[in-house]
Amino acid sequence: MKLFDYKSWNVKKIAKEIALLGLMVLVISNVMSYLRKPDLPDTKLPQINARLISGEIFRAQDHTGKPLLVHFWATWCPVCKTEADNIQRLSSYYDVVTIVVKSGSDEALQSYMKERNFDYPVINDEHGEWAARFDIEAYPTTFIYDSSGEIAFSEVGYTSSVGLLLRMWWAGL
Repeated sequence: MKLFDYKSWNVKKIAKEIALLGLMVLVISNVMSYLRKPDLPDTKLPQINARLISGEIFRAQDHTGKPLLVHFWATWCPVCKTEADNIQRLSSYYDVVTIVVKSGSDEALQSYMKERNFDYPVINDEHGEWAARFDIEAYPTTFIYDSSGEIAFSEVGYTSSVGLLLRMWWAGL
């Protein structure tokens, strides 16, 4: 008796195995995200008043009445690099602020953003103070606040463009 009888495999069985594997990865990643999510002391959007790497000032209170995505990332994080295009896409439709943690000077970050054609707002958290305030332990970590400033979703790890768009749409209802 053979361990793998290749003659018994067909497209339907292979598709079923792939779908099952995909479902398992989805469930495991959601459980891991839930276990690693930050334990925020408050569900309200904190007062974020900070200088962006562009020199402009970001004020969270200027974004009341609409959903806001707060995204923590790092230039040295491979998952963050993969997700960056999704954040760029989302920033065309919704309010976004990103906080880059321990990733260099404003000038280095401006070059990083320019090389990749990204133009979403970036706060440079050189020493990790904002990350500590939000209790960030893993990157990327994303918070979505609804139009009343209450946290609607939090996610640790990669999130697709569609996932981000749907969560932001839901938070805006």
